[in-house]
Amino acid sequence: MDARFTETLRPFLPFLEGDPITADTPLRELGLDSMQAIELMFALEDTFGAPLPDEALVEETFRTAGNLWEALLPALPETAAHATEAA
Repeated sequence: MDARFTETLRPFLPFLEGDPITADTPLRELGLDSMQAIELMFALEDTFGAPLPDEALVEETFRTAGNLWEALLPALPETAAHATEAA
């Protein structure tokens, strides 16, 4: 996960209370509901310039920050994906 991802995600988690976002961060438990998930998806697409694939738009994708990041990675341009994996 990279800083752009976690900073985009943070406003959608009202119960995070300043804790760090890790791969295991439970999105639903921290306040992400279905309507916010759609808004988050658009925010991520705007931030990274890459749409989430339709097959990624399932409940499991939005269970944890790590799941969401893994769903986003294949949509990233190859150079961006390699740069964020190294971070």
